[in-house]
Amino acid sequence: MRFLKVACVLAIALCVTGSVYAETQSVKVSGDLTMRGIYRNDYALISQEDENINTNASVTKVDSTNQSWAMTVAAVQVDADLTDNVTTVIRMLNQRDWNVAVNRTTQTTDLTPNGRGGYLPTSEEFDVMVDLAYVQLKNFIYSPLTLTIGRQDLWFGKGFIIGANQQNPGNSALSYLEQITGAGAMWNTTNTLVPGNLSAPEYTAMNSFDSVKAVLDYDPWTITGVYAIIYEDSVQARDNVDLWGVNIGYKFNKMNGEAEGYWFYKADRQINVTTDLKNSTNDVHTVGLRGSFDPINWLTLAGEGAVQGGEYVGNQHQNVSRGRLAMALDFSAEARYFTEKYSWKPKFGAEYVYYSGNKAEDEPRMATGTYHGWDSMYRGKYDSAIREFIGKFYQTARYPARATYSQSCADDSRTNQHQVIFLGSIQPMDSLTLKANYNLFWNDQAYLNSAPTQGLGGTTYGQGFDKTLGFIGQELDLQANWDYTEDVSFNLLAGWFVPGTVYYDGKADTATDLVGSVKVSF
Repeated sequence: MRFLKVACVLAIALCVTGSVYAETQSVKVSGDLTMRGIYRNDYALISQEDENINTNASVTKVDSTNQSWAMTVAAVQVDADLTDNVTTVIRMLNQRDWNVAVNRTTQTTDLTPNGRGGYLPTSEEFDVMVDLAYVQLKNFIYSPLTLTIGRQDLWFGKGFIIGANQQNPGNSALSYLEQITGAGAMWNTTNTLVPGNLSAPEYTAMNSFDSVKAVLDYDPWTITGVYAIIYEDSVQARDNVDLWGVNIGYKFNKMNGEAEGYWFYKADRQINVTTDLKNSTNDVHTVGLRGSFDPINWLTLAGEGAVQGGEYVGNQHQNVSRGRLAMALDFSAEARYFTEKYSWKPKFGAEYVYYSGNKAEDEPRMATGTYHGWDSMYRGKYDSAIREFIGKFYQTARYPARATYSQSCADDSRTNQHQVIFLGSIQPMDSLTLKANYNLFWNDQAYLNSAPTQGLGGTTYGQGFDKTLGFIGQELDLQANWDYTEDVSFNLLAGWFVPGTVYYDGKADTATDLVGSVKVSF
């Protein structure tokens, strides 16, 4: 009798297992592993002898000494095709600096052998995080519609407006600036960078959005609608950030042409206004057009322009409601004339990027009128290794982070800027690619230098706009990528940012970034 019961249970289990397995048509497991070694110097853009000459006691000194460390990003992804037209994707990852510890040594620290002298490892170093988790329903309701629900990547066009929701979770809570302004830069109350598990947050592998995306494919037309929850502090509180958008694209059957028109709306209610503007929101409506085509087979021309409107709330003490009117441009050209003529396959290109800026304001809480500073939304496109992350992840000594400003640093690279880019690449061997990228930067409006500092040669820079309009600097980035096998590649990046006249009359030290990496994909 016992044997009969066991046999019945096994039979039922096999039937259930068989039916479940039949619902899964195929499962694919993939992943990648990236290790980086990083060396940096003078990211604060101030010389060694001037590092301690900051006369503003409320601003923590920015250390400009060199740093070197290693980091790893490890990810595993599972794609499962279920019944017809149903697909699920889950991607888990861990990203961390190698064995980072915090020095908690005090006069009473027990310096036992296993205590490492008071150096404690970060508690979340080996956390496994969910990067992607979504279901995709093809031919939903009717054939042209595809619906994707869950945590997913969003990228539109060249990623100029929507491309990456960069996140660096780890051993720090939301920063002070994020809590009061939603500025997106990770600073604490002492205006210093608060890292998560990565000390180089621009290399985060988490760029996804918790969102719902609907795509109507009427070839050659494509209509995409998206809704994403960016930030939800408390379900009961009215302090969330939501993203809405519609993107309409068309592909031409000549000259490899394509065009897109879009509207994206960021509803930002993070700033807890302490004045009478209780119902004000820091909302951004972005409307734009993008297109590219090949007038001849070896030349690609592309252009994008966008305008922003809405309401601007810069900080919690703002007294007057302000409208928003800003614009951005991106024009580029890529020439491949010599690519087919020479074995090294040379390519050349140039690009111009513009973000409008707002005039510097001594007292932004009392400022009135339309705000003209560009909001970077969730941009995924970056063309330099150093400068374009200033104000997002890093601060400089001349323009430190400001806790009561929506724009965290006066020299924020994501607004108020003209950028000219020259780039080229060659392939000396099929497995080796060499790239060069030369960037020039100018600001559109003068910076506000609200932190009195004494600079090189005893020059005092007080509050105001003196010598803060003009050349921001130039950056040269060199890369070498070697495909060791189809699965393994090595990369070496060397970048130098030379400060311009807006930094201590251009006499500040050059910032250096050296990154060596190896990536394995499977």
